[in-house]
Amino acid sequence: MTTPPEARDAADPPATRQSGWELRTYGLLAGAGLISVSLAAYEIVPASVTPLIRDSLGIGPTVAGLLVGVMFGTAVVGSLPAGVVLDRTDSRRVMALAVLALFVAGVWGWVAARGGSYRSVIASRAVGGLAYVVVWNAGIDIVSRAVSPDIRATAVGIFTASGPVGFAVGQATGPVIAARFGWPAIFPAFTGVALLGLVLFWPSSRGLGAARGDAPSLREFGTVLRNPTVWHLGVLGFLSYALYLFMNSWGSSYLNQEIGLSLALSGLLVSLFPAVGVLSRVSSGLLSDVVFGGRRQPVLLGSFGLAAPLVLVFTRLGSVPLLVGALLLSGFAIQLTLGLSFTYVREVVTERVAATAVAFQTSVGLAGAFLSPIAGGAVVSRFGFDLAFLLAGALAVVGVGLAWLAPEPTR
Repeated sequence: MTTPPEARDAADPPATRQSGWELRTYGLLAGAGLISVSLAAYEIVPASVTPLIRDSLGIGPTVAGLLVGVMFGTAVVGSLPAGVVLDRTDSRRVMALAVLALFVAGVWGWVAARGGSYRSVIASRAVGGLAYVVVWNAGIDIVSRAVSPDIRATAVGIFTASGPVGFAVGQATGPVIAARFGWPAIFPAFTGVALLGLVLFWPSSRGLGAARGDAPSLREFGTVLRNPTVWHLGVLGFLSYALYLFMNSWGSSYLNQEIGLSLALSGLLVSLFPAVGVLSRVSSGLLSDVVFGGRRQPVLLGSFGLAAPLVLVFTRLGSVPLLVGALLLSGFAIQLTLGLSFTYVREVVTERVAATAVAFQTSVGLAGAFLSPIAGGAVVSRFGFDLAFLLAGALAVVGVGLAWLAPEPTR
C-alpha cells in the first residue's frame, strides 16, 4: 500500500523546505551528522578497551559485551515509542533534549565506572541507548523534511553515513582517550562532542520539526503497522543489519583462526567492511535519485544481489587479497540498503506518521543487529565458520527475493 505524494507531503509545505543544496542544508547535515557520529562512537567505544574494563570491574567477556549490546537492546524496545512521540511533538526540541540526556548519561557512566559500579554503568548505557534512538529517528525525520523530495534520499544517505564514521572514530580513539585520562573517560568524551554538534544543528534546523497540525490519532499510527510495504521494508532492514553485524562480529575471528592472520591485522582488514559504508550510504541516495530517477527498488535489489554470492563464497576464498576484495564489495553492497531504507519507508506512509515508520524500520533493523552476532556465535562454536557464512549468505538470498518484490512508492 502506497501513499500519493500530496498526502505524504501536505504537512511540510514547500516554504518550509529547501529546494536544493543551500548553505543551510550543509549546516543542518553537519550539525546532525556530528551529533550522530559522536553518539555512534559512544555506542561502540567500550569494545575498543574491553580488556581494561574487564580488569577494572572484574567481569567476564560476556558481561563486558553487554556494555555495547545493552544500547542495541534498549534501542530495539524504545524506537517505536520514540517515533510515536516524535510524530506528536516538535522533533527538533525532542532531539535537543535527547542530546542533553545523552551528555548526562555519559557523565553518569564516568562517575559509575570510576566507582567500580558495573550495574550503574549498564543503567547509564541503557538511558544512552534510549536517547540515541531518539536522536537517530529525529535526525532522519528533520533531514527528510528539510529538503525537496528529489534529493531526499541523498540527504538522508549522507546523514546515515555518520553511523560507520562514528564506529571508526570510537574504535580508533577509545584506547587513546583511555591511556591519557583513564578508561571511564570514554563515556563523557563523545557525548560531550555531541553538544558541539547541537550548536550547529540548532540554528540551521529552525522552523523544522514542528508537529504536523493535529496530533495523529491512534488509528493513524495503526496504519503504519497494518501497511504491508512497511513490513516488507522492515524485513529487508532486518536482513541487512543482520548481515552487517555478522560480518563485523565474525569476520575478524575467521581471518585469525582459519587464515592465520594476527588479531591486529585481522581487525584492521575487517575494519574496511564498515568503513566503506561511508561511500555506500551516500551512494545509495545518489544512485536512487540520479541514476534511477527516484526509483528505490533497483538499489535494494543490487544491494542483496551483490552481497549474496560474496558472503556465500567468503570461506572458499583462500587468498588474502581476494578476502579483502570480498570484504570491501560486500560491505559496500550490504550498506546500500542501510542508507536507502529509511527514506523508502517514509514514502509509503502519510507524512503525519512518517517518524513512526522510520522508528519501526530502526527497531526491526536493530533487532537483526542484536540477534545476528549471538546466533552467528552459536553456529560457529557448534558447526564452524563454513556453515555460519553459508547461512548468512542464505539470508542475503532471501533478501534478493524480497527486494525483487518490493513495490515502488508513489511519487
